[in-house]
Amino acid sequence: MDVSDARKLRALEEENAKLKKLLAEQMLDNAILKDVAAKKW
Repeated sequence: MDVSDARKLRALEEENAKLKKLLAEQMLDNAILKDVAAKKW
């Protein structure tokens, strides 16, 4: 693995971490909305 491959890998790992965080936040928002919608007002 040369330097450019290592840089590409690092960039992909960073992007992957950001996407995982966004997905987790979206799933949490979705769960909260479902919980609120399920409650009887």
